[in-house]
Amino acid sequence: MNRLTRIRRGPGWAVWAYVRSAPGAYVWLAILFVTTVALHHMSPDFEEDFLRQRSTNIHELSRDPVRVLITSAMWIDGGHWLPYAVLFTVFHAQAERWLGTPRWLAVCVAAHVLATLASEGALLEAIRDGVAPRSAVNTLDIGVSYALAGVIAVLTYRIAEPWRYVYLVVVLAVYGGSLAASPTFTDFGHFLALLIGLACCPLARGRGKAWNPKETLAALRG
Repeated sequence: MNRLTRIRRGPGWAVWAYVRSAPGAYVWLAILFVTTVALHHMSPDFEEDFLRQRSTNIHELSRDPVRVLITSAMWIDGGHWLPYAVLFTVFHAQAERWLGTPRWLAVCVAAHVLATLASEGALLEAIRDGVAPRSAVNTLDIGVSYALAGVIAVLTYRIAEPWRYVYLVVVLAVYGGSLAASPTFTDFGHFLALLIGLACCPLARGRGKAWNPKETLAALRG
């Protein structure tokens, strides 16, 4: 075995091959890394104003909805990138590898756009009814969590029965429990994004045999 073959079969080559198999997820993650680094170089006051202009709040959506729906998904509120690297690898990369980039992107866009519009619409109604303050039209709302919720949901169809239902119950409990405990417009948006991901079932058809955890465990045991 020559040196080049050994390099290609090493751990580094395996990681690179995995990244290349999900280009959309890792390009998006790279953008988030760059924007997160940029945020760390901003003053707190400038950062808040900067992000608010790229937020999918009611005010910005009424001015330029297409722009903020795109730019809001390129920033992370809070400045912690590493947890998203893990989440993108566990969920987004797996979904892209399974569905293919166009279908994976369709799930992301549907969950992000529809959940954003619905949750902000619900907030607008709350403002009109006097339940929420008028200042809520400028609420900071950025990030990738709606798209992530949609992808987590569509991965339900990647798992074989009966494990599929165990996964689904856990996911519904996590997002549903959060909505029940603190029913904010973002919690509503997350749960709606989850339902949108589940509604993307047609995109999962014909994508190969479902993953069976029992078979994987048996293979690991030898």
